[in-house]
Amino acid sequence: MTGLAAVGMLEAAAAADVPAVPHTVKARHEYRGMRTAEHFFEVPLDHFNGGTGETVTVFAREYVSADHSEEAAADLPWLLYLQGGPGGRGNRFPSLGGWSKAAARDFRILMLDQRGTGLSAPIDRNTLPLRGNDADQLEYLTHFRADSIVADAEAIRHALGSGPWTIYGQSYGGFCALTYLSFAPEGLREALITGGLGPLAGPADRVYQATYRRVAARNAEYFKSYPEDRAAVSRIARHLRDTEEHLPDGQRLTVERFQMVGSFLGGNTRVDTLHHLLEDAFVATPDGDRLSDSFLEQVRGIVTRAGNPLYALMHESIYGQGEATDWAALRVLQDFPEFRPDAAEPLLTGEMVYPWYFEQDAALRPLRNVARLLAEKADWKPLYDPERLAANTVPVAAAVYSEDIYVDRDLSLETASAVRGLQVWETAEFHHDGIADDGEGIFGRLLGMVRSVRS
Repeated sequence: MTGLAAVGMLEAAAAADVPAVPHTVKARHEYRGMRTAEHFFEVPLDHFNGGTGETVTVFAREYVSADHSEEAAADLPWLLYLQGGPGGRGNRFPSLGGWSKAAARDFRILMLDQRGTGLSAPIDRNTLPLRGNDADQLEYLTHFRADSIVADAEAIRHALGSGPWTIYGQSYGGFCALTYLSFAPEGLREALITGGLGPLAGPADRVYQATYRRVAARNAEYFKSYPEDRAAVSRIARHLRDTEEHLPDGQRLTVERFQMVGSFLGGNTRVDTLHHLLEDAFVATPDGDRLSDSFLEQVRGIVTRAGNPLYALMHESIYGQGEATDWAALRVLQDFPEFRPDAAEPLLTGEMVYPWYFEQDAALRPLRNVARLLAEKADWKPLYDPERLAANTVPVAAAVYSEDIYVDRDLSLETASAVRGLQVWETAEFHHDGIADDGEGIFGRLLGMVRSVRS
């Protein structure tokens, strides 16, 4: 299928009358100042074949502030939150706070478990083999990208009887928002995006050229703040080359897996948590210094993808625009030898996905063959329509973080310039997880920006 044909098919699906999908509410609860409702929808697996055939269950939880009566809440407009990922389930709020507290003043929040996550047809090493052989699994996974997530959202919007609604996309959720603006803008009142203006065109290599540079700079900034941690990281790497250490689940901790703790570098406050992790890495034992159980247990939760295997499987495919990604992060690594695990003083990595994930992580090992097929797939459908975005009429505001190590600032501004009317708030005050630091302030600012367009 050519790219133009794929775009035409997506536009036709978005423009057609969205068929009604079965919708049930299975439970309602009220606690800590909010009311929740658990929504389940039966949507087509393949929205682009006429919406016929197999269906999958998609789950979303509604959050409403108890400050609104039930009658008043029924009249509130909807806000759909699109979580980061790919492979991240919707947030489970113990109470409203941060951006959700701000949003709940004016909206009913719908927290979507994007397909493949949470309660929405979850994908992992146990469920995916139900699809059949590797080729069958590959075909199934092609229905778990942003185009299908957006089609789910439109089907859900119609099932709820909502008019055009507000969407809020964080990180990968922002990528999905751009797909929404491309193929179903009639479903949107306004769009808010934080740390999620992905590139509109490939290849994936340029994403990693940019992010390796950003992560290297963030390593340098971190080690300037905590110079003792440069020696600590190097010592741990040397130790892991010479001594077998095993995580509490029995899996070996390698240098390359340890480097994944660099995920902390993408945050404001989490970067200090990295220092606290490293400071008590070693303990004295009868066999000499070894990594402590406390350290190993903390690292285990960071270096496994057991909780979000779809992230590892689909991550590079979000940059696939008609060409194979072919393990782009690994190929680009050759240009950044300071990140190699055998470097004398290896740097910590970001969110790059490498083939060895699928050998060293027991949760991913059964998925290694389909991961290879995904990397080799060269006929991905386009996820964006540049012409539609250039003619956009939906108010859009996006926070771009100047030093974001996950979604590069320069690529973000390139995308922003290609979307008509998109307003950018660039700030160096926050990193990628800015909404965890001041979600209420960031949400309020972006909402004010899109509402100023309407006033």
